[in-house]
Amino acid sequence: MAQPLAKKAKIATDEDAAVKPPAINGKNRLCPYLDTINRNLLDFDFEKLCSVSLTRINVYACLVCGKYFQGRGTNTHAYTHSVAEAHHVFLNLHNLKFYCLPDNYQIIDSSLNDIKYLLNPTFNKASIAHLDSELCKSSRTIDGQNYFPGIVGLNNIKNNDYCNVVLQALTHVKPLRNYFLREESYANIKRPPGDSIFNLVQRFGELMRKMWNPRNFKAHVSPHEMLQAVVLWSNKQFQITHQGDPIDFLSWFLHTVHRALRGNKDPNSSIINKSFLGQMKIYSRKIPSTDLDETQKSLLLATEDYQERSEETSFLYLTCDLPAPPLFIDEFRENIIPQVSLYQLLAKFNAVNEKEYKTYKDSVMKRFEITKLPAFIILYIKRFTKNTFFLEKNPTIVNFPIRNVDFGDILTDENRKNHKNTKYNLIANIVHDGEPNKGTYRVHVLQKSTGQWYEMQDLHVTNILPQMITLTEAYIQIYEQQSEDDKNKK
Repeated sequence: MAQPLAKKAKIATDEDAAVKPPAINGKNRLCPYLDTINRNLLDFDFEKLCSVSLTRINVYACLVCGKYFQGRGTNTHAYTHSVAEAHHVFLNLHNLKFYCLPDNYQIIDSSLNDIKYLLNPTFNKASIAHLDSELCKSSRTIDGQNYFPGIVGLNNIKNNDYCNVVLQALTHVKPLRNYFLREESYANIKRPPGDSIFNLVQRFGELMRKMWNPRNFKAHVSPHEMLQAVVLWSNKQFQITHQGDPIDFLSWFLHTVHRALRGNKDPNSSIINKSFLGQMKIYSRKIPSTDLDETQKSLLLATEDYQERSEETSFLYLTCDLPAPPLFIDEFRENIIPQVSLYQLLAKFNAVNEKEYKTYKDSVMKRFEITKLPAFIILYIKRFTKNTFFLEKNPTIVNFPIRNVDFGDILTDENRKNHKNTKYNLIANIVHDGEPNKGTYRVHVLQKSTGQWYEMQDLHVTNILPQMITLTEAYIQIYEQQSEDDKNKK
């Protein structure tokens, strides 16, 4: 009998004995209030700050009403809330531990693991490898709605749809996704003291993991924390209250994340460069003013300033120029919506075609030669032009294939020899609808495990036929280099 008495004495002298509930089963500290948790109200997408004091230190989420409060000791906001509202179960948003207030004891119960995973989804290499395979099955939310991981809506806080479409598109770039789904990929990057811009990388990683979470409580995610970091580190260049341009945001975001990951000009210095960085040569030559006579032109063309020069440069995306739309409609009204082939736009980069670029004092003819194609090609179809008075939109429809786009057609014979595979498939297509300053954006993305295309506009997610995608006013496209598996697919 002495041994059981000793065990009881040991329990009684434990430091938490005064605040433990009466029901104790081995190591687990049970709580009689677990059935008061309301999972439908839980949302960990917003900033982790106290709803009363607005502090970010030692914040707890009330699992009954979903609100955030600071502290758990007496006279703290969480303690006061638990007494006033009879809400007893809280989660520490930093260390992921559960507590019962006002009794102030830790709750250890495996039934709460789904809440912990919702706050901090984690992925291993095996689970990531299955995301694009047939083993990836649809998931079900608390209210019974089916969704595929990665195919989830993003909340439009006010006017941030231009950011949402870019984030949706980037989350389907496989190497970028796989890199950010595992926090250890970038956790050990050496950073100088006070380098707080790395916060943008962490926020993007968190958003990526929540969008691909197979155990989400809801079929949508709010990018609030991510966009707060964007507003801060872009010095309010990109706002959530004012409409912006997706290509400006995409360019800024890729360069900033590359820099935050300690990347440099080396093609392998960051996951951004590995995925999107290509190389090209730009040939440029000045042309004399049309006001000069033939003799003066001949003299100028003989000078060194007017000889063709070449420079090697890198690119993260290619700018495609649309032909000017017709000014007048013909008698059969056939030119209401002009059309152009994607290959016509890409001919700009075939090292032969020249285009005139004017500055305030010079005119320069340029031609572009792509020397190295990246693994993922981003095409920016330039639809908007600014003149003295207003912003104008070109409504020309671009005809493009969804699969087997051969970028080798624009390479020189010499450069083509350096590329084993020049065929690409479309994986994301950003579209602008409406007037230049008042329009909205939506994105089409490919769900690889099923081969189904989806159209996403903020919270609205619907499947779409591939044939319908080609009829839209494409603005930004992302193409993925074909793998051996892609070649075998019809």
